[in-house]
Amino acid sequence: MEDIIRINGNKKLNGEVVVSSCKNSVVAILPSVVLASEIVKLYDVPNIKDVQILIKLLRLLNVKVTADDDELTIDPTNITNIDLVDEDVMKLRASYYFMGALLGRFKHVRMYSPGGCNLGPRPIDLHLKGFEALGAKIKQEGNIIEIDAEELTGDDIYLDFASVGATINIMLAACFARGRTTIENAAKEPEIIDLSSMLNKMGAQIRGAGTSEITINGVSRLKGCIHDIIPDRIEAGTYIIAAAACGQDVTIKNVIPQHIEALTLKLEEMGVNFEIGSDFVRVYESNNLKAVDIITQPFPGFATDLQQPLTALLTKAKGDSHIEETIYIERFKHCNELNKMGANIEVGSGDSMVHGPTSLTGQDIFATDLRCGASLVIAGLIANGETIIHNAYHIYRGYDSIVDKLRALGADIK
Repeated sequence: MEDIIRINGNKKLNGEVVVSSCKNSVVAILPSVVLASEIVKLYDVPNIKDVQILIKLLRLLNVKVTADDDELTIDPTNITNIDLVDEDVMKLRASYYFMGALLGRFKHVRMYSPGGCNLGPRPIDLHLKGFEALGAKIKQEGNIIEIDAEELTGDDIYLDFASVGATINIMLAACFARGRTTIENAAKEPEIIDLSSMLNKMGAQIRGAGTSEITINGVSRLKGCIHDIIPDRIEAGTYIIAAAACGQDVTIKNVIPQHIEALTLKLEEMGVNFEIGSDFVRVYESNNLKAVDIITQPFPGFATDLQQPLTALLTKAKGDSHIEETIYIERFKHCNELNKMGANIEVGSGDSMVHGPTSLTGQDIFATDLRCGASLVIAGLIANGETIIHNAYHIYRGYDSIVDKLRALGADIK
């Protein structure tokens, strides 16, 4: 079967869509389970490619994983610390969380460097700096990283920038470190709070998650637990943007509004017609949209993962919208594909200018990464005619049942 999504666009969306659990939480939580000495049960696990790959990697480590719909039962009691030199490690960025987790539990890890979407330079220097501060020694040979420690000892670690990945990896490694570890200039994303909540249920002593200073007091053992994963704020934002682009009356459910406040404030500025409830956002037909300026920032700022989906909506806005990308400065590959469809977007060095409004027409286009794919889906929903999105596997990495959910809202998509 061809790896494509076909959309006949210019159809109005109506109805309700339920947001799945958070991709960026679950891809950290699954590797963290190797720290447990008992069974862990996870509920509301999204059915996405990244989860499937992480389950495969857990099984390579002799961790027993049983799936029942959206529930996972994970038994790490017979774990074996083998080298993770499987090609699947290079298929997703989040495989690097096995570094912190396996280092924490076994004081040794040897694995391939992580993969994931090509968004420009994404070094893991801060992760390695954190491991070294805890007492680890690192060797790199080609594409393989080996990390060893006779003992891990808590330390004060300052992150040069608020990296989500480094914050999480250091947390994982520090759970069993002797003494106290302090992470300063830590990332504040909700996914870090979610992971910390689960680890604390297991017996970890983590304080300050969601603030710029996190402390971890090392413990000798983590038990099992039951954990519900938070809703996916990026998926919620993507459907809200899609509803703003071509919806008449769409309710997006299972939303934590505080997690997407930077987006909803920008949509309000654009003139999008919507209301926010305790756990939902309802979007009505929105016309005469106005251009806005966006600067991506770490949470609680505007999420880098939403600037690509929003770009598709900005093609409908009157005026010039400026987008400045401060997280991944090369995250503009979607703009070339949107221009093929009739958009008028200029790409600079770390920024873009969307001149609108422009009419989009269906074309053969290519998803180059996960959120580029989301942007192209929204563009296809807006466009006249048929849009064919190639490399759809990128989209399935992060969106659970996206075709079925959009079809239920009235989209002509397959």
